[in-house]
Amino acid sequence: MSDIRFDDRVIIVTGAGSGLGKSHALEFARRGGKVVVNDLGGSVDGTGSGASAADLVVKEIEEAGGTAVPNYESVSTPEGGEAIVQSALDNFGRVDVVINNAGILRDRSLVKMSPEEWDAVLDVHLRGAYCVSRPALRAMKENNYGRFVFTASAAGVFGNFGQGNYGAAKMGLVGLSNVVSQEGLKNNIKSNVIAPIALTRMTTGIMDNLGLKLDPEYVTSMVVYLASEECEQTHEIYSVGAGRYARIFVGLCPGWADSGGDHVSAEEVRDNLDQIRDPEGYAIPGNAAEEMVEAMKTLKG
Repeated sequence: MSDIRFDDRVIIVTGAGSGLGKSHALEFARRGGKVVVNDLGGSVDGTGSGASAADLVVKEIEEAGGTAVPNYESVSTPEGGEAIVQSALDNFGRVDVVINNAGILRDRSLVKMSPEEWDAVLDVHLRGAYCVSRPALRAMKENNYGRFVFTASAAGVFGNFGQGNYGAAKMGLVGLSNVVSQEGLKNNIKSNVIAPIALTRMTTGIMDNLGLKLDPEYVTSMVVYLASEECEQTHEIYSVGAGRYARIFVGLCPGWADSGGDHVSAEEVRDNLDQIRDPEGYAIPGNAAEEMVEAMKTLKG
């Protein structure tokens, strides 16, 4: 089969100055894409800023014969998101792919977490993805084509101690991607989520000694496919890293129903909990309407 290419495609990668974002940007450029390398240039906790991180990645791309422009805007404001997308439009005339990758960490147990620590993480991860995706989706609809990849985390999908802000933001990205997949459906715009496992500056000290190959390039391979014209999947989540790729999904058990009476008591819920929790015969709804269809099957079954 032919190689996946991005000739004449324009890709925005947020947080592309290091780690996963840098790996993604380099690979898109190597495959012919025109890349907007966005990075505020701050530290892992989101403090500080600077142009050097984005500039260095652009320089590396250009020295390898690729095409890229730097962008130093913060994703966490509507003005910054608009400016990032406008950079793609001004330099290359279109937007085809958005990789929502920018993120920071402010880890702390929930009872010790300050409102400032909560807000800072949600601002970059969740608000940032909204601020960039909104104008990008508008531009994609004009061309009836687009691909989004949102970077979530197992900390959001499954939970992780000390990461209430991070987990909430990351699971929020799953919901945002699900809605983008619905709103982009008629315009050939696909939206998917990855939950990566990789060794980056955000995971240093956490994953160093697992005995796994945690190079970001393993994650980039999945991102490149999901961002390609060949990708027909949408509304999906993938656990990605160390050479392993697996779909994650939100399933719906058939459950138990008693719609014949005027009410259901707490005791009846308790007494039927095994059936309520039984995953056999589960469904994977594609949207909220399909969830209602599944509920109707049980209620009328």
